[in-house]
Amino acid sequence: MDAILDFFSQSGFYLLGSDPKVLIMMAIACVLMYLAIKKGFEPLLLLPIAFGMLLTNLPGAGMYHAEFFVGGHVDWAQFAAGNTGLIDILYLGVKLGIYPCLIFIGVGAMTDFGPLIANPKSLLLGAAAQLGIFITFIGMRYLGFLPEEAAAVGIIGGADGPTAIYVASRLAPALLGPIAVAAYSYMALVPVIQPPIMRALTTKKEREIEMKQLRPVKKIEKIIFPIIVTAFVALLVPSAAALIGCLMFGNLMRECGVVERLSKTVQNELMNIVTVLLGISVGATATAENFLNVKTLAILAMGIVAFGVGSAGGVLLAKFMNLFVKEKINPLIGSAGVSAVPMAARVSNVEGQKAKPGNFLLMHAMGPNVAGVIGSAIAAGVFMALFGAK
Repeated sequence: MDAILDFFSQSGFYLLGSDPKVLIMMAIACVLMYLAIKKGFEPLLLLPIAFGMLLTNLPGAGMYHAEFFVGGHVDWAQFAAGNTGLIDILYLGVKLGIYPCLIFIGVGAMTDFGPLIANPKSLLLGAAAQLGIFITFIGMRYLGFLPEEAAAVGIIGGADGPTAIYVASRLAPALLGPIAVAAYSYMALVPVIQPPIMRALTTKKEREIEMKQLRPVKKIEKIIFPIIVTAFVALLVPSAAALIGCLMFGNLMRECGVVERLSKTVQNELMNIVTVLLGISVGATATAENFLNVKTLAILAMGIVAFGVGSAGGVLLAKFMNLFVKEKINPLIGSAGVSAVPMAARVSNVEGQKAKPGNFLLMHAMGPNVAGVIGSAIAAGVFMALFGAK
């Protein structure tokens, strides 16, 4: 009987009584899995994140120890002593900035920068859409967050999950779980969040503007572009070199035509493997202690503000540019300046066709869309330079 009682006292069912908040976290994890599976909300990352959240909140499993990563440092002594769980080891890929950079290589290999090269003005729209990042940063500071925490939350406004994770792991590791959940949840809701903003800020006449077909982009331009961007951005903002370098390296593999096997590998096998490891590791940081607090509510609230302001920034700049340019820009493509590639561009195209059937804006919107990826990486580099991440 004593042996049975001793076994039961070590079981997770018994330990649930000592911290009932884990039941709330397990319920949240199940809700996120439902949204990923049933509703299709960014399932490739939301499902692993949700399952990682479930694993880390199972009492007694010991798969992740937040105390090993307190203060932005790694307690290597615990790793040397073998006291770590599975997710402690997997989380090193996040903590050391490995997974987000590998994701960026895959994103670069899947991205066509041709529309941006053909229409360089779209770079301005991508930059304007980063307004959400800096407005959110100011808002979070006003709410009492530390500068590095506010910066990590602000990156949600770039609609770029890997960048948000990268910055949070460097500047605010304790907020990584809520930031990742907010970033990917709102990215999945881009088709819901953006259209009302786009329609509110534009007239029907503006939404009906047709744009001339983009010029063909030469292969040599596509090869030179990632090299020049890497050198320029790394010299301008050295802290962004890792993200921009990986993004452009992936794109160079795509465009050069001599490493097709490598390009396909990073687009498929590498992306799939890293996505699984990244999702589970990030989800595991969402412990009851880190997630169930007022800060999480503030992150979720300001996250949607960040998306909204970013979308509005691109639209408003396009309207402003129309005051000076001869060939008018359809303001709808401005909202694609957030980094949700290619979802935001598709939303712009759909809204354009609703206003005027046959008005295809997809390729025009891809310019600001891919510019937004570059813009969010630069914004991340600026924050890391300002707040001490090396």
